Amino acid sequence: MTRCSEQSSPQLLSRDGIRLYQQSQYLANQQSSVVATLSDGQSRGYQFQWQQTSGTPLTLTVTDNPVLPFVASSSGDYGFQVTIENAEHQYSTTVNISVADGDGLSVRQDHQAVEGANVSLRLDRRNGSAVQNIGWCIAYGPDVTLDLDDAEVPLFTAPQVNSDSLLIVRATGTINGVPLSDDVSLLITDEAAITSSYFDTAVARTHSYRADSPWREVLQRCVYSNQLTSSCTLNTLPLIGQETAEDASDTTAIMNRVLVSHDWMGQNFEAFLNNLDPHSDFAKLLQSVTAIVISDDVRPSFYWVVTGAIYLDPEELWLTAAQRDTINEAPDYRAAYGENLQFLVPWRYVKNNDYASIYRSPALRQSRSLAEVEPDLASLLYHELAHANDYFPRSIHGSLQGPTLLDEYNRRSANKALGSDQLTQTLPLQSAEMQSLAGVRFLGDSATATETSYLPADVAGFFSPDSANDFYNYSTSREDAAMLFEEAMMSYRLGIQRDVAITDKPAVVSSSTVTVSWGQRGRIAEPAVQPRAAMIIDYLMPELDGAAIEAALPPPVAMRTGESWLANLVLSSGKNTPQLVSPMKVPEQPLRLSGDRHPAVQ
Repeated sequence: MTRCSEQSSPQLLSRDGIRLYQQSQYLANQQSSVVATLSDGQSRGYQFQWQQTSGTPLTLTVTDNPVLPFVASSSGDYGFQVTIENAEHQYSTTVNISVADGDGLSVRQDHQAVEGANVSLRLDRRNGSAVQNIGWCIAYGPDVTLDLDDAEVPLFTAPQVNSDSLLIVRATGTINGVPLSDDVSLLITDEAAITSSYFDTAVARTHSYRADSPWREVLQRCVYSNQLTSSCTLNTLPLIGQETAEDASDTTAIMNRVLVSHDWMGQNFEAFLNNLDPHSDFAKLLQSVTAIVISDDVRPSFYWVVTGAIYLDPEELWLTAAQRDTINEAPDYRAAYGENLQFLVPWRYVKNNDYASIYRSPALRQSRSLAEVEPDLASLLYHELAHANDYFPRSIHGSLQGPTLLDEYNRRSANKALGSDQLTQTLPLQSAEMQSLAGVRFLGDSATATETSYLPADVAGFFSPDSANDFYNYSTSREDAAMLFEEAMMSYRLGIQRDVAITDKPAVVSSSTVTVSWGQRGRIAEPAVQPRAAMIIDYLMPELDGAAIEAALPPPVAMRTGESWLANLVLSSGKNTPQLVSPMKVPEQPLRLSGDRHPAVQ
């Protein structure tokens, strides 16, 4: 990466055992930060806490990190205090800065990243207008190589360092012909050598959301650590349900098991459980996990039997633009699978002939309500927790032998005792073609010449007569069960239906350019699918009646072939289905493809 012709010179202060980095200048309405680490350059194992001590009150979204990012809306003097501590030591100091009026770019966001981690930055648009003539260079610190396929969102891998090191990357550009710039500061932290064969790439720093959690000392080392070499025993970290017994509504016990990279993630998750779980579905299903990890580097979300934890992408949890700024935008590693196939399988959740969730572009810096989070987060949790309850349903918590969950899983799997095993034995999927194609699209298998020749009509002929509700069902028997449960519960509890279709794959892929060859809304109520969904509901949540739920779901509605995915947003069931929106008036949302989130890792 090119080094800037004019290097930046951050102000360095060392006092009270703390090393502080300040920007060379601070401008109002520009992304800014103060950076702290210990004087010896090793902050590993310490907790950070910032607070503002003077100046016009700022909105501080991230206060639990070595880097304090903020935007001052007005010029003036500001003061902050940072406290750094572990079990043996505590350090604290203050810092004062002056913010001037000025005009510049704003790059989101100054933050801490572990060495070897994937890092993303985002250059703000101003009032919706794109910055022209964008350039990037290194203004201070170690060399990195930026991926600039999207000039507004550069990606790179944090360099290896011997001690915590400041990296300053500069963005330049013009707005209305006026040249502007901004320096973004990143603290690259030195970490312990990777010894885990599981987490063999860098993972973000995380901490217990509840500082007083009785599980604080074991959570990270048992579920999210580069030093994890084997499963922790159930004596060390049991399932939540083994601790709470019959009291599944005990959200305190659940939140004691939450591990986060940023505190806002735990706060929003807790608010969701307290306000948007009226039937205690998620509280009950969470009894079958050991922990909930919400971290800025989790993408995609997944459940992992080795730790018994679920790992959630915080993209489903942010409420403010500042919260969203903290989330890494590195793409899902599976995005390129199946590129040579000639069809797509898009999906979406809908309610009243409209998208159930609202897509908000990061460039627009909008906030959203907790209610807007519900469709995406609920569907994600129903899916991931289906895996956990498939492996370890509440009915067996009292008889788990261990010593680890992995041992327990291996015994149950060998005996075909899982709900997904029973589903496959009793009501198996039939299409060998779809199963093979799923290996290409979701597992990275190489496509055969025959598979690359399949047209959408061919794939529709394989899929539509079978009893899966989505293409992703064919990836594994575990995903088959989870997809059935997810769609059924979304329709039953929230009145939200799922669309799935087989479309073509034009050169430019979007909701308005792909053409539906076959599609359905509410396929979960298809007669061939119903008994399979009912069976897995009964297994995962025996307090419900799967057959009764399935019988009460709205009947499936066929899509109009030959029309675009967007045009098929408004469908009529022939029973006076309300047509509340016109496709021409619906803002186009990004196309979601089958399996683009939540794999289960065994």
